[in-house]
Amino acid sequence: MSKALVKYTVPGPKKRRGNILLGVQGQLILFLGGITLVTLLLVWVLITYFLQPQYTRTMRTSLENKLSAIVTRIDASDAPLVTYSLWGTKTANADFWQSFYEDIENGALKLDNTCIDISDRTCRSIQYIENLYPCVLHESMGALSGLSTTYSDTRVAILLRQQLFDDGRLYQIIESGGNRQMVVGGLSADGNYAVIVSTSLAQIETAATVLTKMLPPIGLGILVLVVLFAVVFSRWFTQPVRKLSEGAREMADGNYDVHVDVRRKDELGLLAQEFNHMADEVKRSAQLERDILANVSHDLRTPLTLIKGYAETVRDITGDDADRRAEQCNIIVDETDRLSGLVNSVMELSKVSSGAEKPNLVTFDMSQLCFEVAGRYDAVCDQNGWTLQLEADHECIVQADPDMMERVLHNLLGNATHHMGEDGIFVLRCIPLPDGGCRVEVEDHGPGILPEDLPHVFDRYYRSRKDQGKVGSGLGLSITKAILQQHGFAFGVNSTPGHGANFWFEMRDTRTPQP
Repeated sequence: MSKALVKYTVPGPKKRRGNILLGVQGQLILFLGGITLVTLLLVWVLITYFLQPQYTRTMRTSLENKLSAIVTRIDASDAPLVTYSLWGTKTANADFWQSFYEDIENGALKLDNTCIDISDRTCRSIQYIENLYPCVLHESMGALSGLSTTYSDTRVAILLRQQLFDDGRLYQIIESGGNRQMVVGGLSADGNYAVIVSTSLAQIETAATVLTKMLPPIGLGILVLVVLFAVVFSRWFTQPVRKLSEGAREMADGNYDVHVDVRRKDELGLLAQEFNHMADEVKRSAQLERDILANVSHDLRTPLTLIKGYAETVRDITGDDADRRAEQCNIIVDETDRLSGLVNSVMELSKVSSGAEKPNLVTFDMSQLCFEVAGRYDAVCDQNGWTLQLEADHECIVQADPDMMERVLHNLLGNATHHMGEDGIFVLRCIPLPDGGCRVEVEDHGPGILPEDLPHVFDRYYRSRKDQGKVGSGLGLSITKAILQQHGFAFGVNSTPGHGANFWFEMRDTRTPQP
């Protein structure tokens, strides 16, 4: 007969496939590059569409201010600017023109890069000041020697003067030979004189052209620098994230000894600290889970072994001996009760710790509850020769779940009976607090708790070496801790080896605001 071979394949670890289209580093590079491009585009738009119009408005305002200053001086003159004789000879007003040029020299009247043309109603030039080369209005041309030739009564000037006398105001942009000028004009108060002020627009046009030509190569250089900077910055910025990702991957693979070294004083550093804290808690929880499994399996194994052994004995050997059968059946019942109590304790701890069982807060007298609970220990004290001293003489009004508080008292008193001292005395106190509420203490005179055991007495299944083998599930103090934490009550234990232990918790009266 041939044997069929069955081959079992153990599946290997699954590869993690990310669906990340663009990582944080790529997003940072894309973001900074996009911001740079948008900024360059805005600069180009400003230069192309807003710089020249704004410059034009600014120049017009400046020319109109100069025009107003000149017209004001003409209006303030008591005598005509020029007079003509019968033979057509022109005589200038020496006082006015002397004062006018003095204002230019001392800076009271600033005419830099400006052409000034003053004429009378004959549309002939009375005076002009040429600080603009070349000038479309007067057709001035600068020579290599520094000298210049100007023509005051050009066709362009005469037409502009005539238009000004006809309209009363003048604003125009004139162009000749690629030279563009802005021209503004106004009349004196008596309407006898026309003043035209102009300046060149070639500077802004040249500047706009130069900037437009220089912007693409400059923008490209800036973009390259920004991308390089973004690469360096993004690698530095995302390094903690990569470390956290690697740490999380190791934890997912079962390695809980993970520590992420991120030395930063920002949100990423705080995240790394919280991750390390989480890793420590997960490691502790995993160790606790292993301890729980070991302890529960040990605690379950003993009663189950006894139940099975005595049941087989009753079945096979002592079935006809009524006394021995009854004794062994009682042992089976006791071990069953012990097993049931262990399971109930595990379920109770699970419900309280997970928050499935919520406190039902009511207002009651904690000293009265202590009195009632202490009364239930009269029988066990009489049976064992113990003494429970109750110190609860004052009313202590609190707000809590009385059923849960009763479980806390039973757990603490039961723990005290397991560590009874030679005098057989254990104490239950309920002490009012000055600001409302009370402090509850359960004291025993047993062997006490070693200093290295104090931080762990409320942990699940924790027992010191001297407590190994004692009766109990090891969950009572853990249940107590979970209940007190749900209520938000402070708790702890004070102990000195050889002088017993004092377990305590403080209950607040939540009706009274706490400072």
